[in-house]
Amino acid sequence: MTSSMAARQLGVEPFVGAAPVERRTNWTEADIQTVISAAYRQVFGNEHVMQSERLVSAESMLRQGNISVREFIRSLAQSELYRQKFFYSTPQLRFIELNFKHLLGRAPADEAEISQHVNLYIQRGYVAEIDSYIDSDEYQTHFGEAIVPHYRSFESQPGQKTVSFNRMFQLYRGYASSDQTQRAHKVARLSQELACNSASPLRTPMTGRGLAGTHRGDRAQYRLRVTQANRGQTPQLRRSISEYLVPYEQLSSILQRLNQRGSRIISISLA
Repeated sequence: MTSSMAARQLGVEPFVGAAPVERRTNWTEADIQTVISAAYRQVFGNEHVMQSERLVSAESMLRQGNISVREFIRSLAQSELYRQKFFYSTPQLRFIELNFKHLLGRAPADEAEISQHVNLYIQRGYVAEIDSYIDSDEYQTHFGEAIVPHYRSFESQPGQKTVSFNRMFQLYRGYASSDQTQRAHKVARLSQELACNSASPLRTPMTGRGLAGTHRGDRAQYRLRVTQANRGQTPQLRRSISEYLVPYEQLSSILQRLNQRGSRIISISLA
């Protein structure tokens, strides 16, 4: 459970302890409007959707009871509007990160999940990629047919890794922020730490300051074990192994530099 003070610092207070938005049996027009608004906000990453952009036909079918909330979510995620905002001009890894966030309410758990969805998209295309989240057992367990997907990583969940809490905050930058307006919003946020099986420190969305008790601070360092590139003309029978202590904020640039030099990374671990 996230404390009330931590929830305020991290900008998740509106979500902690809030009841899911659900279309109940004896719904009213006001209830349907609440469901529709929550669905747009979740699927489009808190991005404002103009009246002219809304999926009027899908809204009408939901209002008449011809489709479930789950099928309404599918209509939004498979729409041309969703493709324009999050697919056409977005790198594939970032697109998959956002699908996890928008449709399952969490961050990817590990690199294997990312690889699975990359392969699925390559082999079967966009529609199959979207359907894989909405038709999953995980979606059915947590949201079923009537509940609007919501962020689940801000509190402990059965079967969810603790690291998901940290990773979700790399995708979520405050209640007033949207996935389109965030700085560098078209860059994958989790590729490095998923590859290293590490977790980033929690930082408040407004100030960027670390939350006390959740990370090792700016002095956190990684130990890199590296084999040096062979720049000689003759075969090298034994390559030396070097170790580097690298601050977290320099890790990405150091890895790029080593790769450019032809060095091979043997291992990365917290120092």
